Amino acid sequence: MSGRVLTLHPAGKQGVNIERSKYDLIRQAILDIMHQRGEISFGDLAAAVAAHLSQPFDGSIGWYTTTVKLDLEARGLIERVPGRSPQVIRLAQAS
Repeated sequence: MSGRVLTLHPAGKQGVNIERSKYDLIRQAILDIMHQRGEISFGDLAAAVAAHLSQPFDGSIGWYTTTVKLDLEARGLIERVPGRSPQVIRLAQAS
């Protein structure tokens, strides 16, 4: 798959246009981590994504992780755990 993805933002702000290959790689890493751990602090997420990747990544893992995390929140796949500070995320709970 080639092309670009316009990411969504949960607060209704403008998303960014990123390479689909990078989006897919980071998206899968985040979802794999969420399935393995259940919950993870936002502060630990970029390091977990970096450790999860099996190939070199061209770009800022922290920036892409944050961008894709916001997109996954906007799409309802992951959510922030209410009442937790610092921010903790998990897979979205089915209603």
